[in-house]
Amino acid sequence: MSSTPPPPRPDTDSPPRPWSDAVAAVVGLFLPVACLGCGAPDRALCRRCRADLAARPRRVRLVAGARLDAAFEYEGLVRTLLLELKLRGRVDVATPLGRPTAALVRQALAGAPPGTRVLRVPPSPRGRRRRGFDTVVLLLARGGVHRTGRLRRSRRSVSDRTGGGGGGQKERTALERVDATVGTLRAVGVRGRHVVLVDDVVTTGVTMAEAVRAVRAAGGRVVRCVATASVER
Repeated sequence: MSSTPPPPRPDTDSPPRPWSDAVAAVVGLFLPVACLGCGAPDRALCRRCRADLAARPRRVRLVAGARLDAAFEYEGLVRTLLLELKLRGRVDVATPLGRPTAALVRQALAGAPPGTRVLRVPPSPRGRRRRGFDTVVLLLARGGVHRTGRLRRSRRSVSDRTGGGGGGQKERTALERVDATVGTLRAVGVRGRHVVLVDDVVTTGVTMAEAVRAVRAAGGRVVRCVATASVER
């Protein structure tokens, strides 16, 4: 039986401010709220839909030769909840997504060597500015996992690599996504260390593969990747 792993290494990023949840609660008093799953009134996610979410099977796939455990498949209700959280700042839906994500992180740490670090894949600067918080920090905090680290954005930005052209990842072909992503992340302080990588959504796997590459390039070893949701492939 593995010994209890030490807490993840502290990071400079702080968890979401408590006032964000308070604001959401106050807004809920004055604006009608309906369940995002079935439309039942007064709750962002009703008890029945929460139970349905909790019963969904986890997903497992390989990314760059590393095992990825996802709490959910990225479809239907899960996709709706994540889009509401990321695009509309609906922090009231974070808990049912964050708890199983954090459970996967704790599971990964329990089977990893002592001193294993938890590193988050950073959001895009634009997304972070728009939301005002790091989605992965929020999700993990709702599940009781705090003080995680994160990968860094490379000084050579994506716009440098693509000539400053417009369009996001969705508008690119698979090869263009790879070309625009490789070399954009770097890991610090992981030489000789074991690492668990965490992101919110893994679709093509290109970004997580870049995270794995960054850790390996810095002398670390990825023991597990974790995501809230993944596209089944």
